[in-house]
Amino acid sequence: MKLINIGYGNMVAVSHIIAIVSPDSAPIKRMVQDAKERGSAIDATFGRRTKAVIITDSDHVILSAIQPRHIAGRLENREDNSSDESEVTEENE
Repeated sequence: MKLINIGYGNMVAVSHIIAIVSPDSAPIKRMVQDAKERGSAIDATFGRRTKAVIITDSDHVILSAIQPRHIAGRLENREDNSSDESEVTEENE
């Protein structure tokens, strides 16, 4: 199973990610609120502002304090280095 760092040492299974979106639009805010009410929201922000919402195939919503483009860049780097099994290192945030 390949994992990607979503900030502050938190990891997500790459194969389960459906989308990485910005939390600014009203539909995404509703989705996050609904997930919190259902108990399927995972807050990985460590008390910081949510900058990305990761939607998984298990209907979980993961909140991250890392920009969506940075997470996507880590995914692209992971695919480029698919033969490399080392952990993606966390950038200065």
